[in-house]
Amino acid sequence: MPDKDTLQLENELAAAESVEEFFAGNEKFFQKFTLAQYLEFLLKEKNLSKAEIAKKSLLNPVYVYHIFAGRKKTSRVKILSLAVAMNLTVNETQRLLYFAGVEKLYVKNSWDSIILFALKNNLTIERTNNLLDKFSETPFLGDLN
Repeated sequence: MPDKDTLQLENELAAAESVEEFFAGNEKFFQKFTLAQYLEFLLKEKNLSKAEIAKKSLLNPVYVYHIFAGRKKTSRVKILSLAVAMNLTVNETQRLLYFAGVEKLYVKNSWDSIILFALKNNLTIERTNNLLDKFSETPFLGDLN
């Protein structure tokens, strides 16, 4: 049976007579990932390596490995750094933020808008930091100098 996307599930939930009815037909489509499991899923799906992501994210490689192993609770900014380094889509990034237990990106926030732009345009961390600096926003990893 093919996977159902979020919109399909939302429509079915809205039309359901009861939550039991909705669960009976859709529980197999629920995603029950930890942050570490979702990161591993993305690595496989995108054919990436942790070493490659650590390098592109500009984060400490040991720290990145700890995040991927589920041994480190991390900040929203570092999760977004991983998302940009992995060239995730906006939807994949929002899901990653959800599994990390942090706020999703919000277009009415100027910093978040720049990150959304970076994701949609597959910008590197360096180019994203330059845009953040151009608009007097805090870069991913502190000062650019």
